[in-house]
Amino acid sequence: MGKKLVTDLNVAGKKVIVRVDFNVPHKGDKITDDNRIQAALPTIKHLLENDAKVILLSHLGKVDHKDPEKTEADKKKNDMAPVAVRLQELLPDNKVTFVNATRGEALEKAVAELKEGEVLLMQNTRYEKGESKNDPELGAYWASLGDLYVSDAFGSVHRAHASTVGIPSHLPSAVGFLIEKELKYLGKALDDPKRPFVAVLGGAKVSDKIGVIENLLKLADKVIVGGGMAYTFYAAKGWNVGTSLLEADKIETAKKFLEEGAGKLVLPVDTVVANDFENPTDIKVVASNEIPEDYMGMDIGPKSIELFSKELAGAKTVFWNGPMGVFEREQFAAGTTGVCKAIAALDDCMSVIGGGDSASAAKNLGFAEKFSHISTGGGASLEYMEGKELPGIAIIEEK
Repeated sequence: MGKKLVTDLNVAGKKVIVRVDFNVPHKGDKITDDNRIQAALPTIKHLLENDAKVILLSHLGKVDHKDPEKTEADKKKNDMAPVAVRLQELLPDNKVTFVNATRGEALEKAVAELKEGEVLLMQNTRYEKGESKNDPELGAYWASLGDLYVSDAFGSVHRAHASTVGIPSHLPSAVGFLIEKELKYLGKALDDPKRPFVAVLGGAKVSDKIGVIENLLKLADKVIVGGGMAYTFYAAKGWNVGTSLLEADKIETAKKFLEEGAGKLVLPVDTVVANDFENPTDIKVVASNEIPEDYMGMDIGPKSIELFSKELAGAKTVFWNGPMGVFEREQFAAGTTGVCKAIAALDDCMSVIGGGDSASAAKNLGFAEKFSHISTGGGASLEYMEGKELPGIAIIEEK
């Protein structure tokens, strides 16, 4: 059956609350990347074209509520006002009103005055302490401002917050076009992948990806592991890892994965090591089982890029999450670039990037267009690939 879509709702004349993901990178009042705002436009435009009154809710950054001084500083830093300015530029034919409040008279008045085909953007949901606690009173209050609810913030649906779960527990609900697209691609990789299905996992920590590795070892034909995670696997094999990133408390877990994934789990065969993280004066390539005592692994080596490219050749479904090394520094970006190129070159393959640093890498390298889908939610896509139920999607009505 699947979830109700925004197209299943009769929105004319209705106040539609849309949870969007406008958690955009910004410096002061300048937005440095408006991708997430752009990604929400199809749903917003559909609602406006169908005479809805659109109320947008989003968080922006973190707000620490424990220390009053820190709370004020965070609020100042993560003010939604510049987002409203950018949104108005992207919607020149529709009035966009920004309300510098998350509750109270000013917000209620602005909602009451909202006309069909207009947009209201509320201040950062995390200004409210109860947002991340899914405070029932807050969810009910926000729900009272609208008639319908649309969930379109994939980056937040793995969190049970007042704006993702609280509001839709009171209103008729549906998912927007962005979430529909996410579920289509991630769902296909998970439920019905064309084979061979190869998963590429990188990034710093095994602990972040235990559930994903576990699930993908059952589902994928190959699971390639690179990045900082690899060193915990080396240690599980009894190899020296020098001063490389290591999660000693996850060595037993890595051993278990090596046993369960025999023939399926692919590790780097060589490693780029450096004598210092901040100011390396000596950088060299060594076999993965020969990392010198006082050196640190920084990237996968050229033979590993070759091996991973070979393992990827002919794949029909690929899921990639996490860089292969310290890719933000040019001298350690070759592994991530190599893997990115190898996936981008595949023919007739459904390739999905699970958000996060891999998404940044693909965009920075100019390969974004070569992927079937780049997820807008790193954490959410990982939990989905783990087979977990995402609370912000589970709450939405079925068709």
